[in-house]
Amino acid sequence: MPITNDLEVIKQAIVNELEGYNFYMLAAEKESNPESKEAYIHFAKEEEKHLTWLKKLYKSVSEDTVILNPSEMEEVPSPHIFNWNTAGTESGSLAVSVFGIAIQMERSASDFYKKAAADTQIDAAKNLYLTLAKWEEDHLASFEKHYDDLKEEWWQQQGFSPS
Repeated sequence: MPITNDLEVIKQAIVNELEGYNFYMLAAEKESNPESKEAYIHFAKEEEKHLTWLKKLYKSVSEDTVILNPSEMEEVPSPHIFNWNTAGTESGSLAVSVFGIAIQMERSASDFYKKAAADTQIDAAKNLYLTLAKWEEDHLASFEKHYDDLKEEWWQQQGFSPS
């Protein structure tokens, strides 16, 4: 029955976002650099927002009402809340690890949401999944760019560089 499959997809999406939230909050707790700490908290709050939307979708689908207001999903473009040039540079290997894991999480999340959008017959779910996939891709692009810079700096701090 399709509704059960949709509910299972939504439940997995909720778990994925919860894991992301906890990961970013843990990274923020361990981070000594204020810029990086602020960045991790920002991403945790975004994951929390995604959780809220997914829980509303779950309730709607499980009650067979499928009402999710698209205006609730609109996100104001993220302001430059931190300086990518200094975020993570003091914390070295922690930042390299956090951004490396974040890249994997964001890529997996984007792929998950694209597949979920392709598989669902529920328009509200499809719209939410595509919106979430886009935001995860935006995060991924930012993380990849910054990760390369952090990795290079970390190698230099170790006394050698692969380039």
